[in-house]
Amino acid sequence: MSAADLSHRFQGESVGRALELVGERWTLLILREAFFGVQRFGQLARNLNIPRPTLSTRLRMLVEAGLLDRVPYSQDPERHEYRLTDAGRELFGAIVVLMHWGDRHLPLPDGPPIVLRHNQCGEIAEPRLVCAHCEQEITARNVTPEAGPGFRD
Repeated sequence: MSAADLSHRFQGESVGRALELVGERWTLLILREAFFGVQRFGQLARNLNIPRPTLSTRLRMLVEAGLLDRVPYSQDPERHEYRLTDAGRELFGAIVVLMHWGDRHLPLPDGPPIVLRHNQCGEIAEPRLVCAHCEQEITARNVTPEAGPGFRD
């Protein structure tokens, strides 16, 4: 099947399904905070300046979707914190790429508000997407979309 055959929308498309879950602004910002170690409701509310009912709804959805775990940390009063699951941690690359894109194409006058230092080499990380087989960079110009096993006409 050629790339042209995939130009139409089809049921179950992966990007659309992912965006149904994490495509809302607050959801991605909550995940960003979780990647940076914020786990408690009050701290999330303060850091994001998000309405508390909105935060409650988004956290409940992220727990139900399996991206965060709700874990008790106090019995009296009963309080919980939110920890990334393995599935949630796998979204790190998407958040970092969005952050990098924003810093590059929507820059602030004084530069990026947050940079990520790579622990292995000590340098500021520059994210890029690479092929797991050959370790070459993947770009929109060097890949060809083709029907996968879940493709339905």
